[in-house]
Amino acid sequence: MSRLRVAGVGTGYFSRYHYNAWKRIQEVDLVGIANRTLASAENFAAAYGIPVAFSNLPEMLDEVRPDLLDIITPPETHLAAISEACARRIPIICQKPFCRTRAEAEKALELAEAASIMVVVHENFRFQPWHQESRRIVASGLLGDPYQITFRLRPGDGQGSRAYLDRQPYFQKMPRFLIHETAIHLIDVFRFLIGEVTGVYASLRRINPAISGEDSGLVLFSFASGARGVFDGNRLADHKAKNRRLTMGEMLIEGSAGTLSLNGDGNLLWRGHGRNDDHPINYVWQDRDFGGDCVYLTQRHVVHHMLYGTPVMNKVREYLANIHIEEAIYTSDREGRYVAL
Repeated sequence: MSRLRVAGVGTGYFSRYHYNAWKRIQEVDLVGIANRTLASAENFAAAYGIPVAFSNLPEMLDEVRPDLLDIITPPETHLAAISEACARRIPIICQKPFCRTRAEAEKALELAEAASIMVVVHENFRFQPWHQESRRIVASGLLGDPYQITFRLRPGDGQGSRAYLDRQPYFQKMPRFLIHETAIHLIDVFRFLIGEVTGVYASLRRINPAISGEDSGLVLFSFASGARGVFDGNRLADHKAKNRRLTMGEMLIEGSAGTLSLNGDGNLLWRGHGRNDDHPINYVWQDRDFGGDCVYLTQRHVVHHMLYGTPVMNKVREYLANIHIEEAIYTSDREGRYVAL
């Protein structure tokens, strides 16, 4: 293939970032869009120059026969959509949270492997430029041996009876929220930066009575390297930033030779061990669309794999490790104990 024919399903709040990104990737042609409400699909088709719109996913897949299906719908729809694409041997990129449960995610893997097709989870936080640069710095040895990684999630968007309603109203009804919907990003980032997780201890709580799931929590991670991690999440509290949804919080990676910190404006600072002066890390990134243009970077990564054979990250079998960790976190909170993986 010299070009990639992509079709999308879903027209919710976040889908605009997906379609914007596909339009910017020069090797991609958007060839179809489906949504259960046809009028919404038609509106998106007009906005993004997509030639055909459908209210029925199987009909779109049969008529358009895309090279890749982008699933941009809530978790409860994922397994059915994956099943339809697998039945037609169409590769998939699928938004997170990936499916509703570990059992559904494992069924999706079974379907994909039986059909011999690629399913990649659209886990875009690891493609945020500050996390890419942090990985480069950790790998360079500048920090020495990593001791601990800490992320304080503070988007400040979870207060009051109207929390999330203007952007993603289904957040209010999710029985599992902070970890399943949001912290899953940081689980993936922690693995990306520090390595595999060997156990967790968690304490979760719900603060805002207007929602169904937890919106605050502390999680302690053990890594195979011996390092530790702390996820400190609170969706009601905020942090200092021009745009509090840019990084969603602040990160600290501490090692034997120094400390790397990330602030809410995407700035990375390095401080050597035993010193008091911070040094800015200069790196190139775009403050465009969501999270430093991470949606575009994620999708371009998948396109380059399909067209040019470059390695691809977050295929479902690899991504299941994140879901196993998520389940362990909920078990730890429920049973009040450390859970080994």
